[in-house]
Amino acid sequence: MSVTRRHLLAAGAGAAVAAGVQQGASAADLPTIGTYDVVVIGSGAAGMTAALAAAKQGLSTVVLEKAPTFGGSAARSGAGIWIPNNPVILAAGVPDTPAKAAAYLAAVVGPDVPLSRQRAFLAHGPAMLSFVMANSPLRFRWMEGYSDYYPELPGGLPGGRSIEPDQLDGKLLGAELARLNPPYLEVPAGLVVFSADYKWLALSAVSVKGAAVAAECLARGTKAALLGQTPLTMGQSLAAGLRKGLQDAGVAVRLNTPLTELYVDKGAVAGAVTPAGLYRARRGVIVGSGGFEHNAAMRAQYQRRPIGTEWTVGAKENTGDGIRAGQRLGADVALMDDAWWGPAIPLPGDPYFCLAERTLPGGLIVNAAGRRFVNEAAPYSDVVHTMYDRNPTDPDIPSWLIVDQNYRNRYLFKDIAPTFVLPDDWYGSGAAHKAWTVDALAASIGVPAAALRATVDRFNSLALKGDDPDFGRGDSAYDHYYTDPSVLPNSCLAPLWLPPYYAFRLVPGDLGTKGGLVTDARARVLRPDGSVVPGLYAAGNASAAVMGHSYAGAGSTIGPAMTFGYIAARDLAGVLQGPLS
Repeated sequence: MSVTRRHLLAAGAGAAVAAGVQQGASAADLPTIGTYDVVVIGSGAAGMTAALAAAKQGLSTVVLEKAPTFGGSAARSGAGIWIPNNPVILAAGVPDTPAKAAAYLAAVVGPDVPLSRQRAFLAHGPAMLSFVMANSPLRFRWMEGYSDYYPELPGGLPGGRSIEPDQLDGKLLGAELARLNPPYLEVPAGLVVFSADYKWLALSAVSVKGAAVAAECLARGTKAALLGQTPLTMGQSLAAGLRKGLQDAGVAVRLNTPLTELYVDKGAVAGAVTPAGLYRARRGVIVGSGGFEHNAAMRAQYQRRPIGTEWTVGAKENTGDGIRAGQRLGADVALMDDAWWGPAIPLPGDPYFCLAERTLPGGLIVNAAGRRFVNEAAPYSDVVHTMYDRNPTDPDIPSWLIVDQNYRNRYLFKDIAPTFVLPDDWYGSGAAHKAWTVDALAASIGVPAAALRATVDRFNSLALKGDDPDFGRGDSAYDHYYTDPSVLPNSCLAPLWLPPYYAFRLVPGDLGTKGGLVTDARARVLRPDGSVVPGLYAAGNASAAVMGHSYAGAGSTIGPAMTFGYIAARDLAGVLQGPLS
């Protein structure tokens, strides 16, 4: 027997009256696929961490995954993880303290997120990481020098708090490795590359250290090949390591199993309805199903224009299923207007999330008027917030990254080596333009030639002095992470002087949306009046981010996602302790 729309509507009608919810599945004739203590929705970093924590507390657990692969957006990512005072950075000598972390997070987040949630994240994050290392093959590395995004704020660390997964042999997963969601960007064949390597790989043609890092990446790849390994790093390592932990704990991950409705029994969420039937949950359901970045209707409803689904690099299955299911039970939502933004180049096929390219010296960003409007090296979410804030009165969407041939001769651009020609389809799609004069480039991209010429002249004069009083590029330690240390006096700034000149179209890209179900310090989902939706928890991008409208450092998505997944599981197990109010 299959679950029909009639069953779901009948289920919701019966439960809504008794439980005070708006809609939910609660019909006795739904076919039961299985009964567990905990049902987890989604196999990303939040979901798999939650499932592992639940299983290790002796709770029978199943993970339901909509996609034919596991790992979600986490598997596609660079897998930076921002967790203050974690054992990896403390062992590396990072001078972090709980007081510094609390001051910094409060300064970054402001009043958007209750202090209780901030305290819960800071208190349980280090324990979560220790738990993951004890119950999976995952190990982690400090991303040395990757500054907090606002290191000048109280408690900020210029050396950074971010970590990333260490190298993992994918063969540990056996046949399950074939079901790992592929990365957003493939690592070149024969290399083993960490996220922290990319800043140096971009400089490999002009930096001794860059060349050394490239050689080290090749040496790692060669060693792995000789050992017969399938080396994984970044998001591939994180997702594979968590999946291996679940394998060892006996937790099944049911692929191709989307959530269609939450099941309500006696006023509490008690399972998940899928197209095949019902997965009952004795204790509760943890929603870790990601954001709504690929749901055009939700983006149009909640977010500023222009917006769409073609500029995100989030997993394509992220259409807000868990968020909408929670809303149908009367759950509150917050931060729905926001995302983990970053300027993206809309290349044919997939957008390219632009990090080092907009920060390296010898480039600037202009708007439709041909003028600079932002510190190009600022945290990527801030750049897009500025684009949206200014766009109604001074159009900044799209914007244009302008560089010259000297820049192209020196630096890697995406995966295009220095001096190599850009693909024809970049030009054909309008994502890239090339011209032998600044005026001709202005004509190609449709901005006023005189304004662009004046902007480049002004920028060049500032670059030669090494100071940017207009937008403060280079004032923050963060600005210097993706730059060229050989450029003096300011590694962020160099003039544009060698034709031809290039322009790259920039739009508001994202790593995923950051608005979702409102939760408390225990990761319990709340209604607008602050009451708890019994039996329902959320973590990751299905929940409203603990970072509010800001972004503390690299890994501010995954670090809290894993932490609140861990918190949810321990609360369901009745063993959660520590700051929760």
